[in-house]
Amino acid sequence: MRMIFGKLVGVLAVSAICISQVNAQEYMPPDYEATDGFVPVIGSEGMVSSRHMIATKVGAEILEKGGNAIDAAAAVAFALAVVHPEAGNIGGGGFMVVHIADENKTTTIDYREYAASKATHDLYVVDGKVDPFLSFESRKSVGVPGTVAGMAMAVEKYGTLSLAEVIEPAYKLARDGFEVGRHLERTFNTHKEKLSSAPETRAVFYKADGSNYIFGDKLVQSDLAGSLKSIMDGGADAFYKGSIAKKIVADQEKYDGIITLEDMADYTPVEREPVFGTYKGYKIAAMPPPSSGGVHVVQMLNMLENDDIKSKGHNSAATLHLYIEAMRQAYADRSLYTGDPAFFDVPVAKLTDKEYAKEMRARIPMDRARKSSEVAPTKGLNSESPQTTHFSVMDKWGNAVSNTYTVNYGFYMGMMAGGTGIVLNNEMDDFDHLPYVADVNGNVSGKANAQEPRKRPRSSMTPTIVLKDDVPFLLTGSPGSSTIINTVFQTIMNVIEFDMNIAAASSKGRIHHEWMPDQVLVEDSINVDTVNILEGMGHNIKLRSEGAVYGFRTLGETASIVYRDGYFYGAHDPRNMDAGTVGINK
Repeated sequence: MRMIFGKLVGVLAVSAICISQVNAQEYMPPDYEATDGFVPVIGSEGMVSSRHMIATKVGAEILEKGGNAIDAAAAVAFALAVVHPEAGNIGGGGFMVVHIADENKTTTIDYREYAASKATHDLYVVDGKVDPFLSFESRKSVGVPGTVAGMAMAVEKYGTLSLAEVIEPAYKLARDGFEVGRHLERTFNTHKEKLSSAPETRAVFYKADGSNYIFGDKLVQSDLAGSLKSIMDGGADAFYKGSIAKKIVADQEKYDGIITLEDMADYTPVEREPVFGTYKGYKIAAMPPPSSGGVHVVQMLNMLENDDIKSKGHNSAATLHLYIEAMRQAYADRSLYTGDPAFFDVPVAKLTDKEYAKEMRARIPMDRARKSSEVAPTKGLNSESPQTTHFSVMDKWGNAVSNTYTVNYGFYMGMMAGGTGIVLNNEMDDFDHLPYVADVNGNVSGKANAQEPRKRPRSSMTPTIVLKDDVPFLLTGSPGSSTIINTVFQTIMNVIEFDMNIAAASSKGRIHHEWMPDQVLVEDSINVDTVNILEGMGHNIKLRSEGAVYGFRTLGETASIVYRDGYFYGAHDPRNMDAGTVGINK
């Protein structure tokens, strides 16, 4: 086999694949022209799309050697920990949606971090107020990492290779080094003050004389290589019960953290039933709580299913008005009703009910914006950082993985466990420390997301698989903190409602509203006349160029795959510069 890859273009398809019902001799993929604006990578035997081309190639090589999508996904995850340290991780956690073709089964793996046993509700409260240093910058903000356990579970249950085999490429990248790309060069420069102030990150991410690694320099991470080798040799136990656990806990003790060896040893990922929904003949499979993404993507799709969205026009004022109001309602409900289901009875069935959606849709006026104060979380239903990354993988047998994971802002805080090379998360800030007090991202919450020992914080991460006739059709997801849910929603709408190829769907301008604060973030590519109409309807518009809240730059960075007519079509978001998509072909 050989790979075809590119930044946005790669076209080669010559043979049928196992899941195809189409004779490849009778069907050829479309010949995309420059007039299409954005064109996808095309493959006949599989596809990998991720935030970094090196990690994407690692996943593609696993597929080439006979591994399945789950093997390749785990390999990508470990590789991203090396080449994309601000978000790729083994010191954080996340969510995976998996489709197993031969079982016709779609499932999820929740490997979200959980709170240490000493994490009381008022841990970060000083004089009645949340101390942002404690919840965001201190070692007390670190949750027990879940990534290693999650990947180990996925490979053991659904993979075909050993954990050591899927880790080996990442180990070699850390041991031998890789060439720094433009994005990582910029990251090291932009965040030098913080990263250099911590001795652990300064020693790894800057040269001995204190100067920056720049584009083309080789970055070697010996401590991380040692940690990866330990996991290769000892499995997940090396991380949670062995030498790595001891080093993480030693780091916690040194910097007044709260994670113990017992907290590490007790960590277990959870396999959960997906949140399922339908939209105009497609089946949506997404993450259940503690992710809020699946519930509220399905909720928004339900609210708009009976509208003729296509006739209103892509990103027209009428279309975006409906999007905004659906977002407003979904995020209002999210603030009160989604959290860790082990601690809170999340009303998933009600929130994803089509009749409930119809009731919410009926409240939307077509001629004006509502105020968020009008849209309180609906009563009576019961008795999240940009430093996140997503990747999508699909193999020739029809297995598929949509995965999103994160360290929150841990990298930018210079949090690294000494002697491990492992960037730690600061996910504890994702809990609600005081009811309806905004976190660093402006998110508000309530009892559902109150901090408790061994509880998993609510997340916006939204890895999603859309199926058509029980076959994965669209895999997508994104980083972007609280904006993730709306990015995934708009990508789905672009593909299903407006029949865009996945590259075009990934490139279009996006908006974001999350109930509170009552404002609409709008990328500058949205038509100015459309923006003016929305403002005239009463929407509070904040453009990228205006420097809106949370350091708003762009909304999301998707990595997506579409499978149709016997071929894979992949695209990474043009909003990032180091990402890559690889199609596998004979």
